[in-house]
Amino acid sequence: MIQSTELPYQRDQFYRRDRRSVPAARRLAEWALRFWGLAEWTRAEDVALCTSELATNALLHGVPPGRGFLLRVRYDGAVVRVEVHDSGDGVPRIPEGPPDAAEGGRGLLLVSALSDKWGVGERNPGKVVWAEFAR
Repeated sequence: MIQSTELPYQRDQFYRRDRRSVPAARRLAEWALRFWGLAEWTRAEDVALCTSELATNALLHGVPPGRGFLLRVRYDGAVVRVEVHDSGDGVPRIPEGPPDAAEGGRGLLLVSALSDKWGVGERNPGKVVWAEFAR
């Protein structure tokens, strides 16, 4: 892999619709942070956890059978941004009321609590769910 020495840094990886894709996506985010010299950053674990949550949500709600998702991790010197691109319908939102322990519902709550901002962007087909972490 060739890595640019100029900002912004970016790493993209496509993952299949497979439960093993979630830990693989988290490992990629952790690797990118290490590669960019951010492994000791106090928010590195937050980035890794949010990557897992966004990838999990994509697999559960946004990736139709036969498709996958794209993970993009980007660093511009001030902000780390994690994006998960999928081809599913719907707009992710934080559920109202307490999360159901059996069914989940905590993923976007965690992303909202740990990131500085998060949101959903349009993509054809599908959407991009992202989270940003200021350095």
